[in-house]
Amino acid sequence: MSIPYAGLSLDRATDRRADPAWVAARAADGRARVWPLWRDQCLVAGDPPVPVTLAAGAAGGLDPAGVGPAGLVLLGLDGDVPYFTVDLSDLSLADALARTGADAAADIRSLFGGLPAGQAGMLAYARGLLYWHRQQRYCGRCGSAAELRHGGHLRVCTNGGCAALIFPRVEPAVITLVETGTRPRRCLPARHRASTAGRYSLLADFLELGESLEDAVRREIFEEAGVRLGEVRYAGSQPWPFPAGLMVAFRATAASESVSVDGTEIAEARWFSRDEVRQYEQAHGRLGRVDSIDRVLVGAWLAEADPGA
Repeated sequence: MSIPYAGLSLDRATDRRADPAWVAARAADGRARVWPLWRDQCLVAGDPPVPVTLAAGAAGGLDPAGVGPAGLVLLGLDGDVPYFTVDLSDLSLADALARTGADAAADIRSLFGGLPAGQAGMLAYARGLLYWHRQQRYCGRCGSAAELRHGGHLRVCTNGGCAALIFPRVEPAVITLVETGTRPRRCLPARHRASTAGRYSLLADFLELGESLEDAVRREIFEEAGVRLGEVRYAGSQPWPFPAGLMVAFRATAASESVSVDGTEIAEARWFSRDEVRQYEQAHGRLGRVDSIDRVLVGAWLAEADPGA
């Protein structure tokens, strides 16, 4: 199955980016391209809007925060073409637009449907890295300034007595399609209290310390929907740098079909047959966001036939 933002074929140059001279040479390459971002948004031009990309030489010095050589953070190589990103968040929007020739700023997720898969993955990757840099300008251990290294994939505390190495952190979460063990099979979408009335999605939650992924699935489904699980099976994963997540998807079989929502996060959860999901989607649109793995899970489940049917 094709998962949004996953499958990025970019060579991240993990074995070379620790060499500042190598990174500088890639930035000086006339083929190098730069994705400029502003406060987690793409800078776009045209109608329909398309993310702006710049020659590396044109992007030098744009970032007042000094993120990386010439303000650039290395993403990697697409064949022989180096790709970088640059954070213009310290500029006003008007200045960022003027310096890049863009017309507006737009959220990457709102652009997803019109982007090639590889470009969407690269821009999401850039967004996550730049967000991390803005949050990690100082050492969390001693409070000293932290310098960028390895082309933007490491920061190092400048206090010689500390010298902590600070790597980007990934925050794992689980998302689960729960189905009944009885036939016809039914699945368990839920409606969050903050969501629009009638809008359902699959249940998801972050891992807690000391949990395995499967433990988190069982806890989350029981806490939020009151459903005990039998078998839990891995189904796939999705980069989710909004700002720093990894969505790990599972299929699970309910041990019982009694539902009791927590009333705090979840307002309603109910069993849907495949026909009921299709009817719902005809009336309200497909379950899940267009760029989320929950839509992939539901689509795969709908494509299956009940055992023995």
